[in-house]
Amino acid sequence: MVKRVREIFIFFFLSIFSKAISTKPYSRNSAPADSVSNDCLSWRLAVEANNVRGWRTVPAHCLHYIETYMIVGQYEQDVKYIVEQIESYVTDLVVADDGMDAWILDVDDTCLSNIFYYKGKKYGCDPYDPSGFKAWAMRGGCPAISSVLGLFNKLVDSGFKVFLVTGRDEETLAPATIANLHNQGFIGYERLIFRTQAFKGKSAVVFKSEIRKQLMEEGHRIWGNVGDQWTDLQGECVGNRTFKLPNPIIYLVNSIKESARKELLRLSNDKRGYNNLVKALVVQSLVRLREAAVLLRCREVDRKVVESVLEEAK
Repeated sequence: MVKRVREIFIFFFLSIFSKAISTKPYSRNSAPADSVSNDCLSWRLAVEANNVRGWRTVPAHCLHYIETYMIVGQYEQDVKYIVEQIESYVTDLVVADDGMDAWILDVDDTCLSNIFYYKGKKYGCDPYDPSGFKAWAMRGGCPAISSVLGLFNKLVDSGFKVFLVTGRDEETLAPATIANLHNQGFIGYERLIFRTQAFKGKSAVVFKSEIRKQLMEEGHRIWGNVGDQWTDLQGECVGNRTFKLPNPIIYLVNSIKESARKELLRLSNDKRGYNNLVKALVVQSLVRLREAAVLLRCREVDRKVVESVLEEAK
């Protein structure tokens, strides 16, 4: 576990080092078009299969490929195909008279599309920006994903109780989200569940698992669970079947960060072990960067620890 935490924090250390170098801009002429396209197709399929994990951004050379995939029609076709499989499954289900047959749908990039926001973020080539996304969500201008809206209406009309479960913050985003969903035609759901203060700092997997557990304790039978992130579909009480919608633009790393945070907190109580960890992180990060000059940033609480190991780390 310590080795895993070290690997994770090397990643975080690298992300906060400022490199005093210039980088050569990517040129589409640097590789044959077919080769780039094939490479990016392989990357996208590996991402959707959850074989590539912890990625922060779409590879820069895949910008044109992802843009084309998202806006030319293949993305819509992929979503439509998956929805057709869901509807086929729904057709074989028999809804009971007790009103406890349920489905769970995620909101962002499942019910509502954020494609216009991500267009300004180079379709995922820029790092995820929580503040920028929050500002976008507060505008309430997300369009419905048409195939999912059709699925939603079919589920409601068939007598299922549909629960919309979102990682959006209830305190700041509830009014805009409710209005956005209503304006886009998502009317008739049983409950819209936001992330509350009680789940602040907890991973998406923990949050959504707890919500599903609560629904099952209420007596609901979860026949299906639909989301664009693997964190929507992992954990406890996932439902009778799960369905993953495509999303090659963003990967939520909350579960990784939460695990690393807890382990770091545990290690920080061991002064000697923590100093050794900080030293190892600094040394390995410098080795990975291979730069003559770097700027090291750290938490104020770690400043003395970092200063104490810098000379030895050199």
